[in-house]
Amino acid sequence: MPIKFGTSGWRGIVSDEVTFANVRRCADAIARYVTQSPIPPFPHSSAPPLLIIGHDARFLGREFAIACAKVVQQHGINVLLTDRDCPTPAIAWHIREKKARGGINITASHNPPEYNGVKFSGPDGAPAPPEVTKLIEQLISDSIPIQVSALSPQPSSKTFDPRPSYFRQVRRIVDFKLLRRGRQRVVVDTMHGAGRGYLDALLKEAGWQVESLHENPDPLFGGHPPEPAAEHLHELAARLRKVGQASSLSNSSKRKLEARATIGLALDGDADRYGVMDADGRIFTANQILALTLYHLAKNRGWKGSAVRTVVTSHMIDRVAEMFGVKIHETPVGFKYVGGIMQREPVIVGGEESNGLSVLGHVPEKDGVVACLLMAELVAAEKKSVGAVLKELEKKIGAFHTDRINARLDEAGKERFLRKIAEGFGEFAGKQVVNVILVDGHKFVLDDGSWVAFRASGTEPVIRCYIEAHSKSECAKLRRAIEALLKE
Repeated sequence: MPIKFGTSGWRGIVSDEVTFANVRRCADAIARYVTQSPIPPFPHSSAPPLLIIGHDARFLGREFAIACAKVVQQHGINVLLTDRDCPTPAIAWHIREKKARGGINITASHNPPEYNGVKFSGPDGAPAPPEVTKLIEQLISDSIPIQVSALSPQPSSKTFDPRPSYFRQVRRIVDFKLLRRGRQRVVVDTMHGAGRGYLDALLKEAGWQVESLHENPDPLFGGHPPEPAAEHLHELAARLRKVGQASSLSNSSKRKLEARATIGLALDGDADRYGVMDADGRIFTANQILALTLYHLAKNRGWKGSAVRTVVTSHMIDRVAEMFGVKIHETPVGFKYVGGIMQREPVIVGGEESNGLSVLGHVPEKDGVVACLLMAELVAAEKKSVGAVLKELEKKIGAFHTDRINARLDEAGKERFLRKIAEGFGEFAGKQVVNVILVDGHKFVLDDGSWVAFRASGTEPVIRCYIEAHSKSECAKLRRAIEALLKE
């Protein structure tokens, strides 16, 4: 079967697409790329070369990782294998810290439990760019199926604990003195994934009172995708709301109320994405968290540099950037594009609307652990809840409301819709189109600052439609206009 790498690696259903044979094909192609490809030049030399190999908590994750290790060793490549399931950002950090040629990560991130996949990161720790994954895809298509019996015996891969070095890196980025001064109570939901023992441990180190949910590894993730979205975080929300209103409470109940959690934090299956909740169970969008992160780092930490967002990420971060004289970059969808700019210049924060961000001095890869710690840091610095800080910020820059439609069309309908979009609009939903951005798909900026964007999925017959407006009613109006357009 053909193997195609998407925005963050190759993913498929276990035993249907993601089989040992196909995982070995990927590993063989990656090993040949690492040892044979003259481009791009690797900034570090190691003889023999080194690859970091890890996995998340999914079904057969470790077995697939060991299979990869055995294959790449056949190419004279040394391997360091994580001692257990491991967050994606920790693997990215160790690639850089150990000057490896790259890393293989067995993960399907936030996808449903039946999925797994293979992700390759380069020597910079960033997801491999399209020019590299295309070479790997070609090498896969040219490969001869590898059988276990054909492998000569190899010494066991060296295993290592990624936590100590990664924790030292996080301490360089996050202000633990500030966290200790403003320590509070927090509920952490690691969603049965690789982030357990990372986010909760770091918060405990900072003196926070941590209540953990779903800290046991479970390849079924409790029966739903390990995605930190509202529909999968009911238990976190319920735990945050468990104490009632302060009125008519006994003194003992009031003391319990004072000790209630002020923030809820969640990680996806491989801990590169985050979820943030207020004490009342309100979840914040990734767009809001990205803007709040820039606001906090510029205002409270005094960081200097630019900011990066993908083309379908909220312009809310642009308004925050204006407050502090920060330059904004707009990239195609995919963190590899965000990370590319983060390696070329100082970037305070780079992120995307799908719950991924990284910051200055860190890896050019999404890091949900750091994102969550920075929100805890924001609460400690401002001495207010995340919602209260957001409310104050919106008074300064205005409100931003976003929405998204994933429209499933047959291939003919998808092509017909794309032709219609390519023709463009003079106006949309009664508003004048003042700018058309073709960075990735088609984005139409309207005269009141609202916008709509359309992107075709590269792997399925889906059109992704994005909306931003400055009021709920205008956002709903734009949604209705898109829904009507899809029916034409």
